[in-house]
Amino acid sequence: MTHAQAAKRFTADVDRTTWHDGALWFVRQKRDRMAYSLPEWEELRELASQIKNHTLSRLDEYLEEFERNATANGIRVHWAANAQEHNEIVLQIIRQHNGKRLVKSKSMLTEECHLNPFLIKEGIEVVDTDLGERIIQFNDEPPSHIVLPAIHLKKEDVGQIFHKHLGTPEGASDPQFLTETARQHLRGHFVAADVALSGVNFAIAETGGFVVCTNEGNADLGVTLAPVHIASMGIEKMIPRLDHLGVYTRLLARSATGQLSTTYTSHFHRPRPGQELHVIIVDNGRVEQLGRPDFRASLKCIRCGACMNTCPVYRRSGGHSYDYTVPGPIGSILSPNVDLKKHSTLPFASTLCGSCSDVCPVKIDIHVQLYKWRQIIGSQKAMPAGKRVGMQLLAKVLARPRLYARLGRVARRMLASTPSALTHNGTINPWAIAREMPEPPKQSFREWYAANQK
Repeated sequence: MTHAQAAKRFTADVDRTTWHDGALWFVRQKRDRMAYSLPEWEELRELASQIKNHTLSRLDEYLEEFERNATANGIRVHWAANAQEHNEIVLQIIRQHNGKRLVKSKSMLTEECHLNPFLIKEGIEVVDTDLGERIIQFNDEPPSHIVLPAIHLKKEDVGQIFHKHLGTPEGASDPQFLTETARQHLRGHFVAADVALSGVNFAIAETGGFVVCTNEGNADLGVTLAPVHIASMGIEKMIPRLDHLGVYTRLLARSATGQLSTTYTSHFHRPRPGQELHVIIVDNGRVEQLGRPDFRASLKCIRCGACMNTCPVYRRSGGHSYDYTVPGPIGSILSPNVDLKKHSTLPFASTLCGSCSDVCPVKIDIHVQLYKWRQIIGSQKAMPAGKRVGMQLLAKVLARPRLYARLGRVARRMLASTPSALTHNGTINPWAIAREMPEPPKQSFREWYAANQK
């Protein structure tokens, strides 16, 4: 299903679309207030961008430095070339400890690797402990946002999900009551877990440690109680020095949720006494993206979700319409690298307005990369045949000014006499489904200019 087809299903519920749009714009406005409160905001963005540029240019060296220092700290480091290797390493660690129960905090990398269904198939109980992640796990669907995974659901939806899975009273939708219900439900899973898994927000080559940022404390509770802690980390999470960390912690929460900082910013440098600590460093297509000069900067992403909160297309089409782990503008850059044919419509799911690039805390040129993917998709004939032929014909017309002018005159005359039932037919002209066609002018700007120039 293309993005347009999936988005059509989401926008069929006008009230939900309007609410989804407003909820995300509210978060965008919170981000703006926090950004404007810091006089050095743009300097922080530039510094964060340059640190990432430097790190990516020497990524192999910093990864090896991280491994040396982490190993010296007593952390067991594993390397995974792809999702399958990552999942098998996780399973192997669990089985080494005769584990049956895994508690998991938010990790987009494990979503990308489809870890949950893999482990469940192997007989492992997997419980997502982030509240939003637990809600969508009950609902058997992927996250629709990388920071707000259940943003597409209203509190009444959550009430129905909890009534079905946790036995809450039907119709109960008070957020405080639902949150307390989830807290009590998850406590038992934390205590009983054999293994806890977390993501990694930042890995520090200098110290061999890593940082996990959460707002609920679920990652801390899980990894503190379980005898085994597994941290899944994409290679792009690396930063060189501990001094650099403050730049990103000042940017991350402000960009993501409009907070001064995440409620919990937890540092892990070595396993606690009696615990095993494993870090799995995962490639899964990132090296290929690193080797693409036009798209290398996408690996600077710190997964704040700011580009999604501002994107007019994402806000009105919903995260599930992208059919990729990371939706929105940044996902539309990453996904063609994974499967160009499958995700060929995503770079076109953008107005190229540049708002995503404007809010990106590490200054990724997102809208430029979307445009470059469109060029590649066109050159490799990965777009639908009708669109490809149409663009070729349009290119020929636009390359011939006189032909363009003649066709413009014909089109204006035809539109002036064409019934509205035809001009607003959704099959013939999808653009006019939610828009009024303007009245055709009697002359083009070119004709007006020729008649009025002095």
